[in-house]
Amino acid sequence: MPADKRLTLAHGSGGEPMQRLLQEQILPLFDNAALAGLEDQARLSLALGPGERLAFTSDSFVVTPLRFPGGNIGSLAATGTLNDLVVGGARPRYLSCALIIEEGLPLALLRELLASLAEEARTAGVQVVTGDTKVVPKGAADGLFINTSGIGVIGAGIDPGTHRLHPDVKLIVSGPVGDHGATILACRRELALSGDLTSDCANLWPLVDKMLSEPGLLAMRDVTRGGLNAVLHEFAAAANLSIEIDEAALPVRPAVRGLCELLGLDPLQLACEGRLLAAVEAGAADRLLQQMRGHPLGEQAAIVGTLVPRRTTPVILRGLYGVERSLPPVSGELLPRIC
Repeated sequence: MPADKRLTLAHGSGGEPMQRLLQEQILPLFDNAALAGLEDQARLSLALGPGERLAFTSDSFVVTPLRFPGGNIGSLAATGTLNDLVVGGARPRYLSCALIIEEGLPLALLRELLASLAEEARTAGVQVVTGDTKVVPKGAADGLFINTSGIGVIGAGIDPGTHRLHPDVKLIVSGPVGDHGATILACRRELALSGDLTSDCANLWPLVDKMLSEPGLLAMRDVTRGGLNAVLHEFAAAANLSIEIDEAALPVRPAVRGLCELLGLDPLQLACEGRLLAAVEAGAADRLLQQMRGHPLGEQAAIVGTLVPRRTTPVILRGLYGVERSLPPVSGELLPRIC
């Protein structure tokens, strides 16, 4: 097949070109028994033990550019959906993969991006078991959009969620914030900055798996669109409490901070794709912090705040000398097409 082969509308027609695309380019990347039958549905054996529950999630990915330092739309589509499962305490088991491809996309690029998705799934011990492929006319999309859905299993006795939040709970962020958003922004504007900007795109299950064994873990959220700001406001609203944040404790890489200062942005509003915010009992905070720092995905974890009785504003930042200011919620779309 020519190296410069591009997708045409015929590749989404359901006929022979589409079957050749599936058989030669896509299915070999995700090869497994559940997919091999090519039925219109995946038939899965999920024997749940006592007290176990299924977790199910779905997400769509429209990031631009399709490639960026630290990942691409394929790896992002896998890890983004996996992370939505794992912050609920679910061990991921299966993914679906649905593609909306713009006519003219180079076939080699499609294969590269799907290979990244497949590799993330394999590394996570997850199978891609069903999917769909559509090709739309040039100009009707932007290269490639991907939808992934995920199924996971929540073990007996595991129940992280915002319903467990209460005053005096400590908040731990698993690492520096804003990496993904800053990287995408720098790529789009072709900014030549000193220091490395790389997306934090990563599957969080290896970190969460260690955390679930520790008592005192109450709730988790992955930090994506809207950044840490959005998650803080979600926690405060769900618990009808306020949150006090120690600005000095917030981990932000120098390159991200420099970009934000250059463009007048707030790193707390920039997306991450491999970070989580954990709410933990005060008495367990130091132990869980050390547990997180013992894993590469959490080696820069930090205790950044505390839930407190409701004040006049949901999220309060405490800066130098104890000076406080309100952190307003994200308003509007700071950076569209971020994931």
